[in-house]
Amino acid sequence: MAGTDVLKVALAQIAPVWLDREATLASVMVAMEEAAAAGAKLVAFGEALVPGYPFWLERTGGAVFDSPVQKEIHAHYLDQAVQIEAGHLDRVCDRARDLGLAVYLGVIERPVDRGGHSVFASMVYIDGTGEIGSVHRKLMPTYDERLVWSPGDGHGLRTHPLGAFTVGGLNCWENWMPLPRAALYALGEDLHVAIWPGGRRNTEDITRFIARESRSYVLSVSGLMHADMIPDAVPQVDLIRAGSEGWLADGGSCLAAPDGSWVIEPVVEKEAVQAAEIDHAMVRRERQNFDAVGHYSRPDVTYLTVDRTRQSTAIFEDPES
Repeated sequence: MAGTDVLKVALAQIAPVWLDREATLASVMVAMEEAAAAGAKLVAFGEALVPGYPFWLERTGGAVFDSPVQKEIHAHYLDQAVQIEAGHLDRVCDRARDLGLAVYLGVIERPVDRGGHSVFASMVYIDGTGEIGSVHRKLMPTYDERLVWSPGDGHGLRTHPLGAFTVGGLNCWENWMPLPRAALYALGEDLHVAIWPGGRRNTEDITRFIARESRSYVLSVSGLMHADMIPDAVPQVDLIRAGSEGWLADGGSCLAAPDGSWVIEPVVEKEAVQAAEIDHAMVRRERQNFDAVGHYSRPDVTYLTVDRTRQSTAIFEDPES
């Protein structure tokens, strides 16, 4: 029994080739190889990593209405976004299968089922057989993200079996939302993956808080971005660079145990693929005195209803032929 409790997981704190989907996916697969070589069965990447976080917004007057500058950058963002239906993640899925490696990947998704011209910050789970298990579209974009990202839905609030663990995850500030966390807890989650665009200020406190609240392991994984990494090919590059300096996202990836102690302390200002073993026996020990959806719950008093319908603007009812 003890031998089946242990799982090795990895965080991949890497920078995108900003706003370049194919080059960034190539970097993702290099990191997957490194994680698998370290013995990991799961690797996670930061929010919106492919093709990158919209750092230009606060640096170029992103809220100016009908701006030709914003339209040009936005159109490029759509061009470089991930359309799963078009096969943009197929080679990542194939590599996951070859490596026997599960993956959580943050992407900017441009889905056909919402018309194909709006984007969502999505968290894609690929299992060790190369199958996409869930696509969670961020429920509520944060602050200026709402200028480019659409609000998601509950369809991706799902967990997945992984060894002795049940793994689930949320995007960035969704991790501050008590009810989506509770939904995942109710599904038996005991390994929580929180993905972020990057920032120790985001991950240092909440990672340990969620671990202690849920009595689960929490893997927080961030992207990384420095002003010097802005490529020449990006539209309006001079304007973006003029408003940028230093670290736009300094990382902060980390791993906390169910008692809130660090397994991997926050990693800042460098790319890194780090792996560590986690032991499900520790989850069971910490649940002895608190289990938010088990013996320390009162569903007769409070309970949660979750709508996991994939939202659409139209439902078509065709007559039978």
